[in-house]
Amino acid sequence: MEGHGEAEVEEEEEEEEEEEEEGVRITPQLLKASTGEFALESILLLKLRGRGIAHLGCLGDCANLEWLDLSGNAIAQLGPLAALKSLAVLNLSRNRVASLEPLGSCHNLQSLNVAGNLVSSLQQLRCLTGLRRLESLRLRDPLARLANPLCAAPAYRAALADMFPGLKAIDGERVSGRGSELYQLCRDLDSSLGRGGGAGAGAGTGTEPPRTAQPWVEASFWEPRPPRRSSIMEEAYKQFGEVLQECRELSRRADDTIAQAERALSGRPDPNSFVF
Repeated sequence: MEGHGEAEVEEEEEEEEEEEEEGVRITPQLLKASTGEFALESILLLKLRGRGIAHLGCLGDCANLEWLDLSGNAIAQLGPLAALKSLAVLNLSRNRVASLEPLGSCHNLQSLNVAGNLVSSLQQLRCLTGLRRLESLRLRDPLARLANPLCAAPAYRAALADMFPGLKAIDGERVSGRGSELYQLCRDLDSSLGRGGGAGAGAGTGTEPPRTAQPWVEASFWEPRPPRRSSIMEEAYKQFGEVLQECRELSRRADDTIAQAERALSGRPDPNSFVF
């Protein structure tokens, strides 16, 4: 009997360990409690950092999700994320992800952080080459001491730049765009000044003709870009307009009620006045 009882205790302990290993699963109740939204389709921003999550569960039902932070969990499989067509910003740092294949369907993705995961080769990133809007990709975070096995390879950042020519930032460092163009401009200027000294010396001997000065940047470089309004802002403007309209309607009704009361009072005979 004692042996049987010990076996049952061991089985219960093993079940508890398995549950702990399985981790937390995302459920509609968890999502609603975290966001205050009643419908999953209404969730636009979601922060579930450090919640012990191992299974994404029903996360794919948040069809309009644009911003998602799942950092510091125990996630290995990303299957449900393939349904998030509006997702623009995704933070998966400090997880257990090795395959990014489902993210190839997130065509609106612009910023992806997978530092501190298990990505070990460039081949595992080829599924992302079809994401035309992807501008920022982070595999390594020196400040947080996070990286992937791939980051140990020499010149991996250069290989990433070749694989994703549209990227503007790799591991938080600008590789294209206004910041990088200014940096490149300074380098080109230093180089031209260095060559200018040699050219000036050669000009005296007539060995090198003078060169025509070229503009540093394109004519349209400093023109302001039109601001982009996300769907979050659009929804906020819409809700504000609806509330404003309701306030105007309530004000109109109050004015009508006050006018009716004034007319009713003005129509009553004065009790202190008598007509003979």
